[in-house]
Amino acid sequence: MVTRFLPRFLPKLHKEFLRVNQLRKYRSNMSEVSEESTPAKRSTPPTIGTHNGTFHCDEVVACFMLKQLPEYENSEIFRSRDDKALQEKCEIIVDVGSEFDHGKKWYDHHQLTFKDTFSTLRPEFEEKFDIRLSSAGLVYCYYGERVIQSILQRERNLQLSPQNLKLAFLQIYRNFISELDAIDNGVPMFEGGEPRYKISTHLSARVGKLNPSWQDSNRSADQDQRFHQAMAVAGKELVENVLEVACSWIAARDHVRAALEQAKTVHPSGEILLLDKFCPWKSHLVDLEKEYQVEGVPKLVVFNDGSSWRVAGVPLTPSSFIGRKFLPTPWRGLRDDELSELAGIKDLVFVHHTGFIGGAKTQEAALAMATKSIEFVEN
Repeated sequence: MVTRFLPRFLPKLHKEFLRVNQLRKYRSNMSEVSEESTPAKRSTPPTIGTHNGTFHCDEVVACFMLKQLPEYENSEIFRSRDDKALQEKCEIIVDVGSEFDHGKKWYDHHQLTFKDTFSTLRPEFEEKFDIRLSSAGLVYCYYGERVIQSILQRERNLQLSPQNLKLAFLQIYRNFISELDAIDNGVPMFEGGEPRYKISTHLSARVGKLNPSWQDSNRSADQDQRFHQAMAVAGKELVENVLEVACSWIAARDHVRAALEQAKTVHPSGEILLLDKFCPWKSHLVDLEKEYQVEGVPKLVVFNDGSSWRVAGVPLTPSSFIGRKFLPTPWRGLRDDELSELAGIKDLVFVHHTGFIGGAKTQEAALAMATKSIEFVEN
């Protein structure tokens, strides 16, 4: 019975055999292609690459920032100028390789074609920076927000709101990273001439001094150890800067914001600000005036400096000694009873001889001093 039906099935069986055999060959060939095209497996955790030899502040800080991120916190740092070795060993490469490609995670800035600044990579920020980025600036532009949040989470168990994170990110670039970018790229502080004196104690200088001396006969032996020492020095300063910005600078901004919003409850003109607690206010006021579209309106700020109440004139710029409104000329240089009698206000303490600031024993006296100063008409 089986013998009778076997001939009619043989062609089908042979055809199926050929199909299966071809499929096996195809899978085998694809496996070989896949093995040939797959790059060598990199280490776990991933390795960070940078150049060897003399180190500089920008790649030291760049490496430190990367190691604040969960994916790189346990990473080794491979230092070499061998591009092939760097590409084989490292998942991310900074300050070496002659290529900037965020997709590949290569962050070098030395090539002639590199022109990027903070503003070109992060155009959503209105403040304009025209300083060419270093490797520190490149890493900060792409990973800075996460670095800030990671440091705050570890050091203070603190999470910033999106708005405050944006403020902190910009401020830390402004007062920390931009300096490293400028120094590494040789950007002069003054146009048209050398400064009258040079500061040799800035972070980049201190990191540079951690390199072995030119007289050291065994310069390369402890280079990597010195690099990690430099990371600790620069990293400590970065962490302190992040904490100062996030925990103090932003809080001060909130105090000034509240005072500006309530200014017309202090005086109908909106020209007097009352700070319920003293904080650095000058630079914040400049920014917030633009935000609230009241540029130039605030004239005097009343605050408690810890020992007594003060009335200070708002300067034309944060570093200026020239104010929008000073205390009345007849009061200047007077103190205590003489001042109180002339001004017709009890509990006054002094008015500086330039009139940019005055003091009082109570908040009420300080507010009265500010009010009379606003309304006073100089001859």
